[in-house]
Amino acid sequence: MGWENQTFNFDFILLGIFNHSSTHTFLFSLVLGIFAFAIMGNTVMILLIYLDNQLHTPMYFLLSQLSLMDLMLICTTVPKMAFNYLSGRKCISLAGCGAQIFLYVSLLGAECFLLAVMAYDRYVAICHPLRYSILMNQKICHLMVLSSWIVGSLDGIIVVAVALSFPYCGAREIPHFFCDVPAVLTLSCTNTLLFERLMFICCVIMLLFPVTVIIASYLQVIVAVIQMGSGEGRQRAFATCSSHLMVVGMYYGAAMFIYMRPVSDRSPTQDKMVSAFYTILTPMLNPLIYSLRNKEVARGLMKVLGRGSLQSKLPN
Repeated sequence: MGWENQTFNFDFILLGIFNHSSTHTFLFSLVLGIFAFAIMGNTVMILLIYLDNQLHTPMYFLLSQLSLMDLMLICTTVPKMAFNYLSGRKCISLAGCGAQIFLYVSLLGAECFLLAVMAYDRYVAICHPLRYSILMNQKICHLMVLSSWIVGSLDGIIVVAVALSFPYCGAREIPHFFCDVPAVLTLSCTNTLLFERLMFICCVIMLLFPVTVIIASYLQVIVAVIQMGSGEGRQRAFATCSSHLMVVGMYYGAAMFIYMRPVSDRSPTQDKMVSAFYTILTPMLNPLIYSLRNKEVARGLMKVLGRGSLQSKLPN
């Protein structure tokens, strides 16, 4: 009974990333602006792909799922951080902390595998265009996306179940702006070395396996693009693939830096900065990268906006 009181009847304290100095107030306002832009950009991307029939292809369906994951990811961390900063309250309940851990671990895992599926999609489209409609039909595409969500959710369930099974003591102050597992583990009263090793193995599977698929796919794509006779086709393939590779580089680089190092080698300041990059900045950059470098997305946006403008001018 004492163990239960120690473990379940308390709140964690999120130390956050900002104080109330003028510089940090400006940075906090900047984060809110990035948050608003990410919400708007990813929502527009999802609605655009849903409304424009010409974007009802596997590539854009995968892109809509990426936008949905980014939308959910940024909403997992920023609203609580903003509430704590504005209200002056830094606490988060055990249930709230568990929800944050489950959501962001699940979303990060799902996005890992989704990026690998997107790389495979580009490989099939460029290297096997005549078989694309067979190898990436609607059923297969939906099955791969569903598998990404399921694998990510299973990872989230395992991590949150094990992380919250440890007893926590002391001040219970998390040196972060959200319940990041490595930061939470530093507060445990017991040895977490075994769990750290389990997390490392999970990260190897969740990060390195998709990276291997991505590298193998794009090596084949690069060879195929070099052999293309059409300059226009080569340019179009390069534009599509370079957008995806930019997202992959940002996402996997930050995730590997955070989760493939032992807890003893971590710096709270470094972890907060890198976490802010992939949980706040990346969800804002993804729709920007794809919309600016993709003519079909830009054309679809103009088409939808033009249709809305025309309808507003029609008499009732």
